[in-house]
Parts: sequence; structure tokens; C-alpha cells
Amino acid sequence: MNAPVLSISRRTRSTPWSSRVEAAGVRGYTVYNHTLLPTVFRGAEEDYFHLRSSVQVWDVGCERQVELVGADAGRLAQLICVRDLRKFDVGRCGYAPVCDQDGHLLNDPIVLRVGENRWWLSVADSDVVLWAGGLALGMGLDVKVHEPDVWPLAVQGPKAEDLMALVFGETVRSIRFFRSSPLTFDGAEMVVARSGWSAQGGFEVYVDDPEVGIELYDRLFEIGEQFDVGPGCPNHIERIEAGLLSYGNDVTREHTPLEAGLDKYVALDAPIEAVGLDAIRRQHAAGVPRRIAGLTIEGDRVPGIRGTWPVTLGSVVVGSITSAAWSPRLSANVALGMIDTPHNEIGTRLEVHAPDGVRVAETCAVPFPGAVQR
Repeated sequence: MNAPVLSISRRTRSTPWSSRVEAAGVRGYTVYNHTLLPTVFRGAEEDYFHLRSSVQVWDVGCERQVELVGADAGRLAQLICVRDLRKFDVGRCGYAPVCDQDGHLLNDPIVLRVGENRWWLSVADSDVVLWAGGLALGMGLDVKVHEPDVWPLAVQGPKAEDLMALVFGETVRSIRFFRSSPLTFDGAEMVVARSGWSAQGGFEVYVDDPEVGIELYDRLFEIGEQFDVGPGCPNHIERIEAGLLSYGNDVTREHTPLEAGLDKYVALDAPIEAVGLDAIRRQHAAGVPRRIAGLTIEGDRVPGIRGTWPVTLGSVVVGSITSAAWSPRLSANVALGMIDTPHNEIGTRLEVHAPDGVRVAETCAVPFPGAVQR
């Protein structure tokens, strides 16, 4: 049976590089922030091994920016995020959960302070611009909230730094993890951050001029031939091994940051004002009823997962598998799942009800062995 086709229209926004990734042979898309996101080029496993050994250029223009600019930009950024942002100086970026009034996750963006009174939230797949704009309007804050025409381009893999140094200059090597700096490409200044949705290391370049963005894309491929550069995209296998959560898949608005294992990004004790923080503190005091966990699933390759698979202990449902894949490097099925406490403790044996039958699984630590090469 033929696979369903994604119908592309104006409602599914293209990026400055859509023509380039199609010429490179992209084999699949998903829709992320109303924008096309490539999902596979050569094949999931071939893309996986190439990412771990060489360097890839990713069209992640779907990672839209919510810009806060004005006298109250810093205050609004802190209201939106339950992480303590007081030490974020200009150039700092970091993971910062966004929650509703009940402490449930609305998004898990990377927050960048790009100016004294200018912040970007590089958002996952949800309309944070509406939430931020509503808070600003309701509180009468002196801040403009909008989505600028900024398109991230990621360069990921163990050879990413060498390629970026040839394109942007040796200064790029001095950018620390989760820091950003304005760098120049052919006379155009753009924000470059050492970040990205893989465990292999790399950078994200925030492009605000589509024509320059195309020139940059082509230059990366021209110079990158010596490093076996290739087109790529976030890899399902690699991100599960690394324990990188997918908002909308592994965690949703049903979950809190503590259930998502994001405790270190929550200001449990800091004297800050943030929407949902009091609710999260109450959950922390009462005990977290479930948490995301890594699991290995016995047997041959698991089938593709589109929903969730129940996880049981005996006859009792204790959670669900949210993402799963065969790891060709580990010769095992690796998975992430939301599992009830205390059954998420490492080494607990459970049963997974996959479409092809019941399989034995065991909870384990993430990242999986050898996942992080940074």
C-alpha cells in the first residue's frame, strides 16, 4: 500500500532552503510550527551513521522565533519561562520550559538573549507567540511580541566545527556550549549559537535574509565536500539514544517539566515570578507521580509508532511508550516512555504492548551508552 502524501500549500510554510533540500533528495516531510521540516534523506539508519561520523546541514527553519523587544522584554521572558533567567547576559542561550497556570508544558524552547532588551524564544511545535502576546496585552507590558523573519540553519556532527571555522572564521571555535555570538558571512551579520537538536555537537545559524541564507547553504556544501558534508535533519534514532525529548510526542500539555525530567531547568527555590511555577513547586513537594524514562525493548525491530503503546506490570497499566526505534549501533530497540513512579526506577522490568505483540522491556538511564560524542 502506498504511503499517504503530504499536500503542501501556503498553510504549510516553506523555508529559504526548501528548493535546496528537495534537490538534495529529501524523502519525507513533517509539519512543525506550520512549516515544512525534512525527516529523511538517504534512510533513517544511513542518515544516523552519517550524522555520527561526518557533518550535516539541516533546514530547521521551522524553529520559529518569538521575539520580545522593549523595556519589559526581560520581565515578560521571565513570566513565560519557569527557569531563572536572571543570569542570562547578552549572548547566553538555554533550555527553558514554558508552562500554563497549572504548571503544564506549553513548549520547551531555547531562549536566547540577543540584546539588552531583546529576547528570542526558539520554539518547539506550538503557538507560543499567542500565549506571550496575550500575557503582554493583559498585563499592559511595554513590549512588542512578534515572530520575526528569522530562519535557523543547523550544522551538526563531529566535523561541524571545522566546517563552520572555514565559513565564519576561527572565532566560531571560541563560542561555548549554549552561547551565541554575532558573526559575519559575506558582510551579513547573523547570530551563531553552539546548540542543536543532536548529541553530536554543532551550531545553529539564525538567518534573517533568505538570499544570504541560500548563499550560506551553498557555501557550506561547497567547502564541506572535504568533510563529507551531506543534507540532514533531526534523526529519530539519534535523538532517542540521546534522550532528546520531542514536544508533542514524548511530552505534551498533559505533563509538567518535572514529569519530563527537566528539574534542573525549573527555578524551584529562586525568588522569581513565572506563570505555573507555584503549581510545579506544589507537585515537587507532593511527589512527582510519573516521569519520562529510557527503556530497552527485547526482540526484533519494533514497528513504527504513531500513537503510544501501553506499558504494564502484570495486569496494571503503569505508563506508555512514546517513541521507539531500532538502534543499529547498539543492536537493540531503544525507547522513551512516560512511566508511573516508582516503576520508572532503573532496572525495572515491564511489558510493552506493541502492535506485533507483548514484549519485555527494562528501564534504563538516558542518554544511552555512547550516544553523546560532544
